[in-house]
Amino acid sequence: MVNFGAILRTIGDFGLFQKIILLGLTLPNVFMPLFFCSFLFMDSDPDRHCNTDWILRADSNLTTDEQLNLTLPREDDGTFSKCQMFIPVNWSIGSIRENGLNETTGCQNGWVYSRTLYEATVVTDFDLVCDKSYMAEVVQAIFMSGLLAGSFIFGPTAESYGRRRTTQLPVVLLQIFVIVAGVSPNVYVYIVTQFIVGAALGGYRINSTVLATEWIGVTKRSFASCMSQLFAAFGQCVMAGLVYGIRDWRKAQYVIGGAQAFVTLYIWWIPESARWLLEQGRTEEANQLIRRVAAINKRKIPDNLLDEVTGGREVKSGGIKAIFTSAVLVKYLLILSFAWFSLNLGYFCVVLNVDCAIVITALVTAGKFFLNWAGSVCLIYIQELFPTSVRQTAVGFGSIAYRGAGLMSPLLNMLAIYHWAIPILVFSSLAVTSGALVFLLPETRRTELPDSADETEGNRNMSTKKMGSDSNVVEQNGRNSTKL
Repeated sequence: MVNFGAILRTIGDFGLFQKIILLGLTLPNVFMPLFFCSFLFMDSDPDRHCNTDWILRADSNLTTDEQLNLTLPREDDGTFSKCQMFIPVNWSIGSIRENGLNETTGCQNGWVYSRTLYEATVVTDFDLVCDKSYMAEVVQAIFMSGLLAGSFIFGPTAESYGRRRTTQLPVVLLQIFVIVAGVSPNVYVYIVTQFIVGAALGGYRINSTVLATEWIGVTKRSFASCMSQLFAAFGQCVMAGLVYGIRDWRKAQYVIGGAQAFVTLYIWWIPESARWLLEQGRTEEANQLIRRVAAINKRKIPDNLLDEVTGGREVKSGGIKAIFTSAVLVKYLLILSFAWFSLNLGYFCVVLNVDCAIVITALVTAGKFFLNWAGSVCLIYIQELFPTSVRQTAVGFGSIAYRGAGLMSPLLNMLAIYHWAIPILVFSSLAVTSGALVFLLPETRRTELPDSADETEGNRNMSTKKMGSDSNVVEQNGRNSTKL
């Protein structure tokens, strides 16, 4: 039986079809950072004062300065209080001026915000200030929790429902809830939308990358992960421009929804992974896809070759259970998950605790570069080590470790109150340890993606030899087909 890598080289392992699907699946990563943009509208302590229009009933001709002087207490530095006001009274304006107001209370009728930087923000629209100022951090934590949940939900389920469906569903969820977020009537609806948006983002990233990888040949296999990273980086630049040009967070949500609509339209034409179809025993669907890809890439494929690829192939059970039945797969999962966790912990600890000193900033930038580089390699490596039946599950659980590190990084940085070096010692030690453990993993360069646990558990050189023998079979069949 010829493996899928051999047929992929016959129909074109990086032809027009692969380039189109790679662009289609990685382009949405440009929009991914834009879903974070509502956080950039979160000025946690905007310039403001309590709404004290009640005094205008006593004298509607008061100037703004007079109104504030009569109704707001001052802080020790002489500025007006941002969270306190004098208790309203039913006195005449003359009595208020003569006796003054002394008793204070919290803002009873909302706040008046300065609009010097933004027209509207999440904080100002939902009044996340004073006794509700903690809600800004809650929203961000909920979003990060959504990313974690998305890795868990959309990772393992892809083994049962396919790469295509679990790539399409996050796109639809993003389309719906980015708009719902923009029309949120209160912060609680907004929090729910951010959790779902986070889950969809986490799910799309891992599923789309695996789907693209499984259609690409050995020599260009890393392109899927690299292009995802490249487009995401470009999206960061686009996000900066978006926030600069649109100063109302709700309008920005609608613009993002319009851009996402383009992805929502074409995502339905992205085909399923033929590797996954074969592992599920859906050989006829796989054959049709293989023929279609060959036609797009303008390659000819012998009919009897498809029989050799699909014949005698048994359906493989997937999921986390399949991983834990193999000691080799468990070892791979633990080492790479630990590496991914360590790298992301270090990355976010550095990002969230940067001094303004020039030397420190230079070192932090260099550290971010190498940590991000290693994290990108982890995404490629974990796909190459695990067979098709459990590949998405492995990526999902690795991503859970990755996202979990992002949640833990602020807690680790808090240990700096005991000594500034504690966070640095912890995350750097973990990164070095994970780097040492990677030496226990096999090399995967220029080897075919394994389609079964047997290929993974055996010597990887066997895969290389098998790849060579399969190529000979393909060439022989091609010559026989030509003669016919």
